[in-house]
Amino acid sequence: MLIYLRVLKESFYFAVNALINNKLRTFLSLLGVTIGIFSIIGVLAAVDSLKQEIKGSISSLDNSTIYLMRFSFGPTDVPQWKREQFPDVTFEEYQYIKRTLPDVKAAAFALNVGPETIKYQDETVSNVQVAPVTNDYYDIEELQVVNGRFYNEQESLSGAPVIVMGDEIANSLFGSADPIGKRVRLYGRKFTVIGVLKKEGSGLFGGSKDTMVMVPANLVRRIYGNNNKASFPGIVIKPESGIDVPEFVAALKQKLRAYRGLKPDEIDNFFINQLQGFTDFIDNITGQMSVIGLIISGFSLLVGGFGIANIMFVSVKERTNLIGIQKSLGAKNKFILFQFLFEAVILSLIGGLIGLILVWLVSLLASQFTGDFEFILSPINILLGTIVSSFIGLISGILPAISASKLDPVEAIRTGM
Repeated sequence: MLIYLRVLKESFYFAVNALINNKLRTFLSLLGVTIGIFSIIGVLAAVDSLKQEIKGSISSLDNSTIYLMRFSFGPTDVPQWKREQFPDVTFEEYQYIKRTLPDVKAAAFALNVGPETIKYQDETVSNVQVAPVTNDYYDIEELQVVNGRFYNEQESLSGAPVIVMGDEIANSLFGSADPIGKRVRLYGRKFTVIGVLKKEGSGLFGGSKDTMVMVPANLVRRIYGNNNKASFPGIVIKPESGIDVPEFVAALKQKLRAYRGLKPDEIDNFFINQLQGFTDFIDNITGQMSVIGLIISGFSLLVGGFGIANIMFVSVKERTNLIGIQKSLGAKNKFILFQFLFEAVILSLIGGLIGLILVWLVSLLASQFTGDFEFILSPINILLGTIVSSFIGLISGILPAISASKLDPVEAIRTGM
Protein backbone atom coordinates (compact mmCIF):
# COMPACT_ATOMS: atom_id res chain seq x y z
CA MET A 1 0.00 0.00 0.00
CA LEU A 2 2.82 2.40 0.89
CA ILE A 3 4.51 1.62 -2.42
CA TYR A 4 1.40 2.65 -4.34
CA LEU A 5 1.12 5.86 -2.34
CA ARG A 6 4.77 6.63 -3.07
CA VAL A 7 4.21 5.98 -6.78
CA LEU A 8 1.20 8.32 -6.76
CA LYS A 9 3.17 10.99 -4.90
CA GLU A 10 6.14 10.86 -7.26
CA SER A 11 3.86 10.78 -10.32
CA PHE A 12 2.09 13.86 -9.00
CA TYR A 13 5.38 15.76 -8.53
CA PHE A 14 6.56 14.82 -12.03
CA ALA A 15 3.25 16.07 -13.49
CA VAL A 16 3.44 19.38 -11.61
CA ASN A 17 7.06 19.97 -12.71
CA ALA A 18 6.12 19.23 -16.34
CA LEU A 19 3.33 21.82 -16.18
CA ILE A 20 5.59 24.45 -14.60
CA ASN A 21 8.39 23.90 -17.11
CA ASN A 22 6.05 24.27 -20.10
CA LYS A 23 4.16 27.43 -19.22
CA LEU A 24 2.91 28.36 -22.71
CA ARG A 25 1.64 24.87 -23.41
CA THR A 26 -0.02 24.77 -20.00
CA PHE A 27 -1.68 28.13 -20.62
CA LEU A 28 -3.09 27.08 -23.99
CA SER A 29 -4.43 23.86 -22.52
CA LEU A 30 -6.03 25.72 -19.61
CA LEU A 31 -7.71 28.17 -21.97
CA GLY A 32 -9.96 25.59 -23.62
CA VAL A 33 -11.08 23.96 -20.37
CA THR A 34 -11.62 27.33 -18.68
CA ILE A 35 -13.90 28.54 -21.48
CA GLY A 36 -15.83 25.26 -21.44
CA ILE A 37 -16.36 25.20 -17.67
CA PHE A 38 -17.18 28.93 -17.66
CA SER A 39 -19.83 28.35 -20.33
CA ILE A 40 -21.49 25.39 -18.62
CA ILE A 41 -21.52 26.79 -15.07
CA GLY A 42 -22.41 30.24 -16.37
CA VAL A 43 -25.47 28.86 -18.16
CA LEU A 44 -26.58 26.85 -15.10
CA ALA A 45 -26.07 29.83 -12.79
CA ALA A 46 -28.00 32.14 -15.12
CA VAL A 47 -30.92 29.70 -15.40
CA ASP A 48 -31.00 29.15 -11.61
CA SER A 49 -30.96 32.90 -11.05
CA LEU A 50 -33.72 33.44 -13.59
CA LYS A 51 -35.85 30.73 -11.99
CA GLN A 52 -35.40 32.22 -8.51
CA GLU A 53 -36.26 35.71 -9.79
CA ILE A 54 -39.48 34.53 -11.40
CA LYS A 55 -40.53 32.45 -8.41
CA GLY A 56 -39.57 35.25 -6.03
CA SER A 57 -41.84 37.66 -7.88
CA ILE A 58 -44.83 35.39 -7.21
CA SER A 59 -43.71 34.17 -3.78
CA SER A 60 -46.34 36.27 -2.03
CA LEU A 61 -49.04 34.25 -3.77
CA ASP A 62 -50.04 30.74 -2.77
CA ASN A 63 -49.52 28.06 -5.42
CA SER A 64 -53.22 27.20 -5.16
CA THR A 65 -54.22 30.73 -6.25
CA ILE A 66 -56.53 30.67 -9.27
CA TYR A 67 -56.95 33.30 -12.00
CA LEU A 68 -60.24 33.22 -13.88
CA MET A 69 -60.26 35.15 -17.19
CA ARG A 70 -60.69 34.78 -20.92
CA PHE A 71 -56.94 34.36 -21.44
CA SER A 72 -54.74 31.35 -20.74
CA PHE A 73 -51.41 31.58 -18.92
CA GLY A 74 -49.90 28.79 -20.98
CA PRO A 75 -50.38 26.83 -24.22
CA THR A 76 -53.94 25.76 -25.01
CA ASP A 77 -55.69 23.54 -27.56
CA VAL A 78 -58.40 26.17 -28.13
CA PRO A 79 -57.69 27.93 -31.48
CA GLN A 80 -57.04 31.66 -31.41
CA TRP A 81 -60.13 32.58 -33.42
CA LYS A 82 -62.22 30.78 -30.83
CA ARG A 83 -60.45 32.40 -27.87
CA GLU A 84 -61.06 35.85 -29.36
CA GLN A 85 -64.80 35.22 -29.09
CA PHE A 86 -64.68 34.48 -25.35
CA PRO A 87 -66.45 37.09 -23.20
CA ASP A 88 -64.69 38.86 -20.35
CA VAL A 89 -65.52 37.84 -16.80
CA THR A 90 -67.81 40.35 -15.11
CA PHE A 91 -68.13 41.92 -11.70
CA GLU A 92 -71.50 40.18 -11.34
CA GLU A 93 -69.84 36.81 -11.96
CA TYR A 94 -67.26 37.67 -9.33
CA GLN A 95 -69.99 38.42 -6.79
CA TYR A 96 -71.86 35.22 -7.73
CA ILE A 97 -68.75 33.04 -7.30
CA LYS A 98 -67.79 34.71 -4.06
CA ARG A 99 -71.31 34.22 -2.73
CA THR A 100 -72.02 30.64 -3.86
CA LEU A 101 -68.70 28.78 -4.25
CA PRO A 102 -67.71 26.89 -1.07
CA ASP A 103 -64.20 26.77 0.41
CA VAL A 104 -63.23 30.23 -0.87
CA LYS A 105 -60.77 31.93 1.51
CA ALA A 106 -60.70 35.15 -0.53
CA ALA A 107 -61.79 36.28 -3.97
CA ALA A 108 -60.95 39.55 -5.70
CA PHE A 109 -61.99 41.30 -8.89
CA ALA A 110 -59.13 42.94 -10.81
CA LEU A 111 -58.76 45.00 -13.95
CA ASN A 112 -55.67 45.01 -16.15
CA VAL A 113 -55.17 48.53 -17.48
CA GLY A 114 -52.35 50.51 -19.05
CA PRO A 115 -49.89 52.78 -17.23
CA GLU A 116 -50.94 56.29 -16.24
CA THR A 117 -49.44 59.58 -15.08
CA ILE A 118 -49.95 60.65 -11.48
CA LYS A 119 -49.47 64.21 -10.18
CA TYR A 120 -49.13 65.98 -6.86
CA GLN A 121 -48.74 69.76 -7.02
CA ASP A 122 -45.60 70.33 -9.15
CA GLU A 123 -44.42 66.70 -8.98
CA THR A 124 -45.32 64.27 -11.77
CA VAL A 125 -44.58 60.56 -12.17
CA SER A 126 -45.20 58.96 -15.55
CA ASN A 127 -45.65 55.35 -16.59
CA VAL A 128 -47.20 54.34 -13.27
CA GLN A 129 -48.66 50.85 -13.14
CA VAL A 130 -52.26 51.07 -11.88
CA ALA A 131 -53.83 48.01 -10.25
CA PRO A 132 -57.60 48.38 -9.89
CA VAL A 133 -58.58 45.61 -7.43
CA THR A 134 -61.26 44.97 -4.83
CA ASN A 135 -60.32 45.06 -1.15
CA ASP A 136 -60.10 41.23 -0.97
CA TYR A 137 -56.85 41.33 -2.93
CA TYR A 138 -55.14 42.49 0.25
CA ASP A 139 -55.72 39.03 1.79
CA ILE A 140 -54.91 37.08 -1.36
CA GLU A 141 -51.43 38.53 -1.86
CA GLU A 142 -50.85 39.25 1.83
CA LEU A 143 -49.87 42.84 1.13
CA GLN A 144 -47.87 44.75 3.74
CA VAL A 145 -48.88 48.38 4.34
CA VAL A 146 -46.17 50.19 6.31
CA ASN A 147 -47.92 53.56 6.47
CA GLY A 148 -51.68 54.07 6.65
CA ARG A 149 -54.07 51.31 5.63
CA PHE A 150 -55.66 49.49 2.70
CA TYR A 151 -59.15 50.45 1.56
CA ASN A 152 -62.05 48.58 3.17
CA GLU A 153 -65.04 46.74 1.68
CA GLN A 154 -67.32 49.77 1.74
CA GLU A 155 -64.76 51.94 -0.09
CA SER A 156 -64.19 49.12 -2.55
CA LEU A 157 -67.89 48.60 -3.36
CA SER A 158 -68.68 52.31 -3.65
CA GLY A 159 -65.57 53.01 -5.73
CA ALA A 160 -64.26 55.65 -3.34
CA PRO A 161 -61.48 57.90 -4.72
CA VAL A 162 -58.76 56.48 -2.46
CA ILE A 163 -55.31 55.21 -3.43
CA VAL A 164 -52.59 52.98 -1.96
CA MET A 165 -49.07 53.64 -3.29
CA GLY A 166 -45.89 51.72 -3.76
CA ASP A 167 -42.80 52.97 -1.92
CA GLU A 168 -41.05 54.44 -4.98
CA ILE A 169 -44.13 56.36 -6.16
CA ALA A 170 -44.67 57.83 -2.68
CA ASN A 171 -41.03 58.93 -2.44
CA SER A 172 -41.10 60.48 -5.92
CA LEU A 173 -44.21 62.55 -5.18
CA PHE A 174 -43.77 63.42 -1.50
CA GLY A 175 -40.11 62.86 -0.63
CA SER A 176 -39.72 62.69 3.15
CA ALA A 177 -43.17 64.19 3.81
CA ASP A 178 -46.00 62.02 5.11
CA PRO A 179 -48.24 61.17 2.11
CA ILE A 180 -51.26 60.03 4.14
CA GLY A 181 -54.21 62.33 3.56
CA LYS A 182 -52.60 64.09 0.58
CA ARG A 183 -54.62 64.36 -2.63
CA VAL A 184 -53.11 63.34 -5.95
CA ARG A 185 -54.48 63.55 -9.48
CA LEU A 186 -55.05 60.39 -11.54
CA TYR A 187 -57.46 59.79 -14.44
CA GLY A 188 -58.23 63.50 -14.24
CA ARG A 189 -59.66 63.04 -10.73
CA LYS A 190 -58.54 63.67 -7.17
CA PHE A 191 -57.55 60.62 -5.08
CA THR A 192 -56.80 60.64 -1.36
CA VAL A 193 -53.69 58.71 -0.35
CA ILE A 194 -54.59 56.29 2.48
CA GLY A 195 -51.66 53.85 2.48
CA VAL A 196 -48.08 53.09 1.36
CA LEU A 197 -46.89 49.55 0.67
CA LYS A 198 -43.70 48.09 2.08
CA LYS A 199 -40.61 48.55 -0.12
CA GLU A 200 -40.14 45.45 -2.24
CA GLY A 201 -37.19 46.16 -4.52
CA SER A 202 -37.17 45.82 -8.29
CA GLY A 203 -36.24 42.68 -10.17
CA LEU A 204 -34.75 42.06 -13.59
CA PHE A 205 -38.16 42.10 -15.25
CA GLY A 206 -39.69 44.93 -13.27
CA GLY A 207 -43.22 44.37 -12.03
CA SER A 208 -42.36 45.51 -8.50
CA LYS A 209 -45.13 46.95 -6.34
CA ASP A 210 -42.79 49.85 -5.57
CA THR A 211 -43.82 51.43 -8.89
CA MET A 212 -47.50 50.52 -8.56
CA VAL A 213 -50.61 52.17 -7.16
CA MET A 214 -53.80 50.34 -6.14
CA VAL A 215 -57.28 51.81 -6.41
CA PRO A 216 -60.80 50.37 -6.01
CA ALA A 217 -61.78 48.37 -9.10
CA ASN A 218 -65.32 49.78 -9.15
CA LEU A 219 -64.01 53.31 -9.56
CA VAL A 220 -61.97 52.35 -12.64
CA ARG A 221 -64.94 50.33 -13.97
CA ARG A 222 -66.94 53.54 -14.04
CA ILE A 223 -64.13 55.35 -15.86
CA TYR A 224 -63.44 52.67 -18.47
CA GLY A 225 -66.91 51.14 -18.76
CA ASN A 226 -67.67 47.43 -18.77
CA ASN A 227 -67.03 46.83 -22.49
CA ASN A 228 -63.83 48.81 -22.96
CA LYS A 229 -61.22 46.71 -24.82
CA ALA A 230 -58.43 48.84 -23.33
CA SER A 231 -58.84 46.81 -20.14
CA PHE A 232 -59.62 43.20 -19.43
CA PRO A 233 -60.90 41.92 -16.10
CA GLY A 234 -60.02 38.87 -14.08
CA ILE A 235 -61.16 37.12 -10.92
CA VAL A 236 -58.48 36.01 -8.45
CA ILE A 237 -59.48 33.24 -6.06
CA LYS A 238 -57.63 31.80 -3.10
CA PRO A 239 -59.10 28.51 -1.83
CA GLU A 240 -59.07 27.45 1.79
CA SER A 241 -55.90 25.59 2.74
CA GLY A 242 -56.02 21.81 2.84
CA ILE A 243 -58.87 21.35 0.37
CA ASP A 244 -58.84 19.17 -2.75
CA VAL A 245 -57.79 21.73 -5.38
CA PRO A 246 -58.85 19.70 -8.48
CA GLU A 247 -62.29 19.22 -6.90
CA PHE A 248 -62.44 22.95 -6.12
CA VAL A 249 -61.55 23.81 -9.74
CA ALA A 250 -64.21 21.41 -11.02
CA ALA A 251 -66.83 23.09 -8.79
CA LEU A 252 -65.73 26.53 -9.97
CA LYS A 253 -65.98 25.46 -13.60
CA GLN A 254 -69.46 24.05 -13.07
CA LYS A 255 -70.63 27.22 -11.31
CA LEU A 256 -69.46 29.52 -14.10
CA ARG A 257 -70.77 27.24 -16.87
CA ALA A 258 -74.19 27.20 -15.19
CA TYR A 259 -74.14 30.99 -14.71
CA ARG A 260 -73.31 31.52 -18.39
CA GLY A 261 -75.85 28.94 -19.54
CA LEU A 262 -73.37 26.80 -21.46
CA LYS A 263 -74.76 23.56 -22.91
CA PRO A 264 -73.05 20.20 -22.16
CA ASP A 265 -71.66 19.97 -25.70
CA GLU A 266 -70.20 23.50 -25.60
CA ILE A 267 -66.59 24.11 -24.55
CA ASP A 268 -65.65 26.40 -21.67
CA ASN A 269 -65.52 30.02 -22.86
CA PHE A 270 -63.14 30.97 -20.05
CA PHE A 271 -59.82 29.81 -18.64
CA ILE A 272 -59.10 28.71 -15.09
CA ASN A 273 -55.39 29.43 -14.65
CA GLN A 274 -53.70 27.91 -11.62
CA LEU A 275 -50.53 29.45 -10.27
CA GLN A 276 -49.12 25.95 -9.72
CA GLY A 277 -49.56 25.25 -13.41
CA PHE A 278 -47.81 28.52 -14.22
CA THR A 279 -44.81 27.66 -12.00
CA ASP A 280 -44.67 24.19 -13.60
CA PHE A 281 -44.66 25.88 -17.00
CA ILE A 282 -41.81 28.15 -15.90
CA ASP A 283 -39.88 25.12 -14.60
CA ASN A 284 -40.37 23.42 -17.95
CA ILE A 285 -39.14 26.46 -19.89
CA THR A 286 -36.08 26.98 -17.67
CA GLY A 287 -35.35 23.24 -17.87
CA GLN A 288 -35.32 23.43 -21.66
CA MET A 289 -33.10 26.49 -21.48
CA SER A 290 -30.67 24.54 -19.28
CA VAL A 291 -30.54 21.61 -21.71
CA ILE A 292 -29.97 23.85 -24.75
CA GLY A 293 -27.33 25.85 -22.87
CA LEU A 294 -25.56 22.67 -21.74
CA ILE A 295 -25.49 21.31 -25.29
CA ILE A 296 -23.99 24.52 -26.64
CA SER A 297 -21.52 24.79 -23.75
CA GLY A 298 -20.66 21.11 -24.12
CA PHE A 299 -19.12 21.83 -27.52
CA SER A 300 -16.82 24.38 -25.88
CA LEU A 301 -15.81 21.83 -23.26
CA LEU A 302 -15.33 19.17 -25.93
CA VAL A 303 -12.91 21.45 -27.76
CA GLY A 304 -11.07 21.99 -24.48
CA GLY A 305 -10.86 18.24 -23.94
CA PHE A 306 -9.47 17.68 -27.44
CA GLY A 307 -6.96 20.44 -26.75
CA ILE A 308 -5.73 18.69 -23.60
CA ALA A 309 -5.53 15.33 -25.39
CA ASN A 310 -3.54 16.88 -28.24
CA ILE A 311 -1.17 18.64 -25.84
CA MET A 312 -0.68 15.40 -23.89
CA PHE A 313 0.19 13.48 -27.05
CA VAL A 314 2.72 16.20 -27.89
CA SER A 315 4.06 15.97 -24.36
CA VAL A 316 4.49 12.20 -24.68
CA LYS A 317 6.33 12.70 -27.97
CA GLU A 318 8.64 15.34 -26.49
CA ARG A 319 9.45 13.26 -23.41
CA THR A 320 9.87 9.90 -25.15
CA ASN A 321 13.57 9.88 -24.33
CA LEU A 322 12.89 10.73 -20.65
CA ILE A 323 10.24 7.99 -20.46
CA GLY A 324 12.75 5.48 -21.83
CA ILE A 325 15.35 6.52 -19.25
CA GLN A 326 12.79 6.30 -16.42
CA LYS A 327 11.71 2.81 -17.48
CA SER A 328 15.30 1.64 -17.93
CA LEU A 329 15.97 2.75 -14.34
CA GLY A 330 13.08 0.64 -13.09
CA ALA A 331 10.00 2.88 -13.39
CA LYS A 332 6.88 0.77 -13.70
CA ASN A 333 4.15 1.29 -16.30
CA LYS A 334 1.83 2.52 -13.53
CA PHE A 335 4.29 5.27 -12.61
CA ILE A 336 4.40 6.53 -16.21
CA LEU A 337 0.62 6.17 -16.57
CA PHE A 338 -0.12 8.13 -13.40
CA GLN A 339 2.43 10.77 -14.31
CA PHE A 340 0.67 11.76 -17.54
CA LEU A 341 -2.80 11.13 -16.17
CA PHE A 342 -2.16 13.44 -13.22
CA GLU A 343 -0.85 16.06 -15.62
CA ALA A 344 -4.09 15.99 -17.62
CA VAL A 345 -6.34 16.00 -14.54
CA ILE A 346 -4.41 18.84 -12.88
CA LEU A 347 -4.71 20.87 -16.08
CA SER A 348 -8.46 20.32 -16.13
CA LEU A 349 -8.93 21.07 -12.43
CA ILE A 350 -6.99 24.33 -12.65
CA GLY A 351 -8.93 25.28 -15.79
CA GLY A 352 -12.20 24.42 -14.00
CA LEU A 353 -11.19 26.47 -10.96
CA ILE A 354 -10.36 29.49 -13.14
CA GLY A 355 -13.70 29.04 -14.93
CA LEU A 356 -15.58 29.00 -11.62
CA ILE A 357 -13.76 32.11 -10.42
CA LEU A 358 -14.65 33.89 -13.67
CA VAL A 359 -18.32 32.91 -13.28
CA TRP A 360 -18.25 34.23 -9.69
CA LEU A 361 -16.68 37.54 -10.76
CA VAL A 362 -19.11 37.96 -13.66
CA SER A 363 -22.07 37.19 -11.36
CA LEU A 364 -20.90 39.84 -8.89
CA LEU A 365 -20.46 42.37 -11.69
CA ALA A 366 -23.82 41.52 -13.27
CA SER A 367 -25.61 41.81 -9.91
CA GLN A 368 -24.24 45.34 -9.53
CA PHE A 369 -25.72 46.41 -12.88
CA THR A 370 -29.11 44.70 -12.52
CA GLY A 371 -30.30 46.23 -9.25
CA ASP A 372 -31.94 43.73 -6.96
CA PHE A 373 -31.57 40.81 -9.36
CA GLU A 374 -29.14 38.36 -7.81
CA PHE A 375 -27.07 35.86 -9.75
CA ILE A 376 -26.67 32.54 -7.94
CA LEU A 377 -23.57 30.35 -7.96
CA SER A 378 -24.86 27.40 -5.96
CA PRO A 379 -22.67 24.75 -4.27
CA ILE A 380 -24.22 22.15 -6.60
CA ASN A 381 -22.98 24.07 -9.65
CA ILE A 382 -19.52 24.43 -8.09
CA LEU A 383 -19.42 20.68 -7.41
CA LEU A 384 -20.63 19.99 -10.93
CA GLY A 385 -17.87 22.17 -12.38
CA THR A 386 -15.23 20.33 -10.35
CA ILE A 387 -16.54 16.89 -11.35
CA VAL A 388 -16.89 17.79 -15.03
CA SER A 389 -13.40 19.29 -15.23
CA SER A 390 -11.89 16.25 -13.51
CA PHE A 391 -13.78 13.92 -15.83
CA ILE A 392 -12.64 15.83 -18.92
CA GLY A 393 -9.03 15.63 -17.71
CA LEU A 394 -9.34 11.91 -17.04
CA ILE A 395 -10.87 11.15 -20.44
CA SER A 396 -8.50 13.46 -22.32
CA GLY A 397 -5.41 12.11 -20.62
CA ILE A 398 -6.15 8.39 -20.53
CA LEU A 399 -5.10 7.54 -24.11
CA PRO A 400 -1.83 9.58 -24.08
CA ALA A 401 -1.03 8.14 -20.63
CA ILE A 402 -1.61 4.56 -21.79
CA SER A 403 0.49 5.11 -24.92
CA ALA A 404 3.30 6.55 -22.78
CA SER A 405 3.19 3.67 -20.26
CA LYS A 406 3.45 1.03 -23.02
CA LEU A 407 6.59 2.48 -24.64
CA ASP A 408 9.51 0.09 -24.86
CA PRO A 409 12.43 1.65 -22.94
CA VAL A 410 15.08 0.82 -25.58
CA GLU A 411 12.95 2.08 -28.45
CA ALA A 412 12.00 5.17 -26.44
CA ILE A 413 15.64 6.06 -25.78
CA ARG A 414 16.61 5.42 -29.39
CA THR A 415 13.69 7.53 -30.67
CA GLY A 416 14.52 10.42 -28.41
CA MET A 417 18.17 10.56 -29.41
